Amino acid sequence: MRRSSAASGLAAPDSSLRQECACAVAGARTSASPPLGPLGGSEPGGTMFTSTGSSGLYKAPLSKSLLLVPSALSLLLALLLPHCQKLFVYDLHAVKNDFQIWRLICGRIICLDLKDTFCSSLLIYNFRIFERRYGSRKFASFLLGSWVLSALFDFLLIEAMQYFFGITAASNLPSGFLAPVFALFVPFYCSIPRVQVAQILGPLSITNKTLIYILGLQLFTSGSYIWIVAISGLMSGLCYDSKMFQVHQVLCIPSWMAKFFSWTLEPIFSSSEPTSEARIGMGATLDIQRQQRMELLDRQLMFSQFAQGRRQRQQQGGMINWNRLFPPLRQRQNINYQGGRQSEPAAPPPLEVSEEQVARLMEMGFSRGDALEALRASNNDLNVATNFLLQH
Repeated sequence: MRRSSAASGLAAPDSSLRQECACAVAGARTSASPPLGPLGGSEPGGTMFTSTGSSGLYKAPLSKSLLLVPSALSLLLALLLPHCQKLFVYDLHAVKNDFQIWRLICGRIICLDLKDTFCSSLLIYNFRIFERRYGSRKFASFLLGSWVLSALFDFLLIEAMQYFFGITAASNLPSGFLAPVFALFVPFYCSIPRVQVAQILGPLSITNKTLIYILGLQLFTSGSYIWIVAISGLMSGLCYDSKMFQVHQVLCIPSWMAKFFSWTLEPIFSSSEPTSEARIGMGATLDIQRQQRMELLDRQLMFSQFAQGRRQRQQQGGMINWNRLFPPLRQRQNINYQGGRQSEPAAPPPLEVSEEQVARLMEMGFSRGDALEALRASNNDLNVATNFLLQH
């Protein structure tokens, strides 16, 4: 965000202004916090997070449990109990011929390969954004639905390979909670906007989603027949995300079960709210550090102003003049005092917004009104405007 005009006025801010800005940011953030879902996450349609969020596992107890429990069991089986690994082998031939139905559960929860455990844990950590976005109950329903559907697709894919191509797959498929992880790539591709980070060879570019796809490709190529699990996971995620055959209503977590786990397991796996204190900049001098600190406060204040104004606009049904209701911090710095009376400078004319950038935000699924307000608030910075709309 360009702040050359603000830089000259914020070189040596006084302590009272900094305290006022920090209080304004904290108050607006508190009032803009979304309601909690059944298991502690935000309700559907609430706060949306980018794929590069840094809030840790806050409001993601289910993701935290999936990171800790299967990984710990996988390490335990690999290091201390290798003789028990045969009980967790995902053997479809044994399920089909010997009716060992329990392998559909044990063989599809714990990874026996530590490489798969590491990659799937990283992906679950990045996909925790969906638990905050949908709420823990809906996120758990998606994982349950994709887990059940993928088991059916595993059988169908193996039978189709043998019937049409005469290829007999190995009896053992990769074990672990892999199919739901691949299923999460469907909402990740459809609902998380692609924001360019760096341009490389011609049309190729690095985006905020590139690392996630690389991790998925690494997991996809980690074994001989893991592509069967990956395809079945993608198919199940597509069926559940598109609400095909109303599977989202059949394969869902009941409310009583959600409340039970909320009372019992959520206090164990819940994470504390991350600190909201801004770090001092890395400037070479104290004046530069103060300037960077004030610019960061200005940006946080602008985020909170956007969230509060958008909430008021939804309640009142009209558009809000952001500059009139919430003057930015750099305008507060230019307040003149004449004869002991405070006079505020006239508001600048509305910033002209690029229609191309408005169209790009509307392609991501945002309304035109929200796109206009976000671009005006961010000084026509597309990346900052996208973060506005994703985080509020």
